[in-house]
Amino acid sequence: MILLLKVVLAPLLVVGSSLAGRRWGDRVAGTLVAFPIVAGPILLISCWEHGVRFGARAATASLLGLVSLAVFAVVFAHAGRRRRWPTTLALAWAASLLADVALVPLSVGPGVAALLVLVSIGLAYRLIAAIDDGPTERTVAAPPWWDLPGRALATGALVLLVTGIAAQVGPVVTGILAPFPIATSVVAAFVLARQGPAAMVRTLAGVIRGLVGFAAFCLVLAVLLVPVGVPGAFGAAVAAVLVVQAGGAGWAGRRNRAHPGRSAMPSTGGAR
Repeated sequence: MILLLKVVLAPLLVVGSSLAGRRWGDRVAGTLVAFPIVAGPILLISCWEHGVRFGARAATASLLGLVSLAVFAVVFAHAGRRRRWPTTLALAWAASLLADVALVPLSVGPGVAALLVLVSIGLAYRLIAAIDDGPTERTVAAPPWWDLPGRALATGALVLLVTGIAAQVGPVVTGILAPFPIATSVVAAFVLARQGPAAMVRTLAGVIRGLVGFAAFCLVLAVLLVPVGVPGAFGAAVAAVLVVQAGGAGWAGRRNRAHPGRSAMPSTGGAR
């Protein structure tokens, strides 16, 4: 069951977000891929195997791990405008891992961690929005038959790698690694390779928007796991991420209609 969670859920999200991107645009794909579909199962498994106190500490650390995910998005967006996807991905991973190393020694509560994440989201959005030129006219050939299976296989392999490493460490490192940009890496690399830098930047702008809901998910778990228990805490966390993402999508849609071609940032993530 645990193996199934690792190798099925994240690939399904990547495939679904890829199809949504073809239908509704790159920012929608980025927002969907930012759902905690990898971190959620990792935190759930941590609670099953080590108890709710372990899980609560890991959830707080996962909040901090979102700072690293924001760093990944910024580095990938800027590097991808000038470099091919393998070099871009290597640079973004290196920056994300360096941020993880810097965050591990921090000992902060859920409130402080959430504040750091919101500041990081706002800053990351500004840095990505600065290079977002809006929709561009570019003809993209029909994707090959292996496109979606390739994304799913790449995602599953990365999930097994990261969770295999995380399983050997304590709650802080497990939590920090839980939001590692697995699905985001696959989607961003495929978009850059097939659709070019402009589409990649819009996708990562959607990822940054989705991090607000991701942060809400981790914050609710960190606060509620010990007093409420696993079912109640995870139920509330899932409800929180859905409400935040739906509210952000509605706000972004209204802003996009008012200002066509501009990126939109959720009101919970910082002002423009």
